[in-house]
Amino acid sequence: MEKVTVHFLGAAGTVTGSKFLVETNGMRIMVDCGMFQGVKSLRELNWQYLPVDASTIDVVLLTHGHMDHSGWLPRLVKMGFKGKIIATRPTLQIAEVILRDSAKIQMEDADRANREEFTEHSPAEPLYDMDDVEHTLKHFKAIHIKEEVELSEIISARFINNGHIIGSTFIELKVGEKLLVFSGDIGRNDDLLMHRPERPTKADVLFIESTYGDRLHPQEDTKDRLRELITRTVALGGTVMIPSFAVERAQTLMYLLWQLRLEKAIPHVPFIMDSPMGANVLDVFRNNPEWHRLSFKDCEEMCHQFDIIRDYKDTMEQVADLRPKVVVAGSGMVTGGRVLAYMAKHLERPESMVLLAGYQAAGTRGRQLQEGATEIKFHGNYHQVKCHLEQLEGLSAHADQAELLDWMGELEEAPQQVFVIHGEALAADNFRLKIKERFGYQASVPMLHDIVELQLE
Repeated sequence: MEKVTVHFLGAAGTVTGSKFLVETNGMRIMVDCGMFQGVKSLRELNWQYLPVDASTIDVVLLTHGHMDHSGWLPRLVKMGFKGKIIATRPTLQIAEVILRDSAKIQMEDADRANREEFTEHSPAEPLYDMDDVEHTLKHFKAIHIKEEVELSEIISARFINNGHIIGSTFIELKVGEKLLVFSGDIGRNDDLLMHRPERPTKADVLFIESTYGDRLHPQEDTKDRLRELITRTVALGGTVMIPSFAVERAQTLMYLLWQLRLEKAIPHVPFIMDSPMGANVLDVFRNNPEWHRLSFKDCEEMCHQFDIIRDYKDTMEQVADLRPKVVVAGSGMVTGGRVLAYMAKHLERPESMVLLAGYQAAGTRGRQLQEGATEIKFHGNYHQVKCHLEQLEGLSAHADQAELLDWMGELEEAPQQVFVIHGEALAADNFRLKIKERFGYQASVPMLHDIVELQLE
């Protein structure tokens, strides 16, 4: 067998921009094609060209549709990629929703920056636009779960459920007799909506995420905590703003709020789901019932409890109405989206609340709020933070340290190599040490742009 090399083009030494380029037997295979998010130095990487010609990459395999795993695809196609983009059907449906939304936001942000002249670039331009997305969608190819997809005479891939979001998988990439396993983002064992992650039994080389590799999720009663925070805020006459990822997190929040309303556990105030992308993701849930635990009836009844907003004009009407309400809106890390319109009105109201409900990457506005910022900047202006800030820590769709170790626990033999990826530096290194302590495996933490020749005996 020829040598196998891996270029770590993202999610290496950081938790974002997932991209891994596998070269072997004359093929170039990219696993995930994510956008960098967070601090400016990372975001600027999105504008750089790859160290290889995009037109020489044969195929892209997607573990799931989140922005940091699929959001750079239009840029890749714009640079000359001509191959197939392969994933499960719901992953491609989610990716389509996310890419359309991303292009729309980028185009609107560039237009606003140019119009209001708060850009460092003249003129400001989007990373990609809607036409680029349309060209990208033509490359999509859906496959069935656990189907063996032949990429060449000796290379094949299988996609296996890992319970993170709808459609998400880990990928087994078989090269000759050797098996490379890319974990993707691993879900929770007891997720409210997703099925339990399946686990690999063999991996000659394992690439495992470490988003929460240095911690355990708190054992809080999330629904009761949500009840307490909403009741308190409504009593003050405020609005609860929940910045939310449109995929899985928004649907989980909707489910919990619906349950609290059924139980008459909270005051009867409007529930607003203000995210066109989140609304489109609900359609993906409806169309792929085998991928989640919600029945069709429950999904419909849950949706009927919400004002689901698509038109921005309706957003501004809700923003202007200061009566108490619960708003679930993108984006989850407060990097953009309609939640900013609500924050512009409510951040300075002491009676209102921002409720963070997911991971906040370094450099995002969500992380700034989490760390106690007294003001944040968006749309060219600084906004004072006088409202309450709370966090729901029990809703993560990522496995914690113990669940990550358990996920590895069914491997029948020790991998020849283990690479700890998709984690901030301390989390990744802590998890590397835990792997050695638990299993005796020597793991390494690659850095961005490292090139490694795999040791396959």
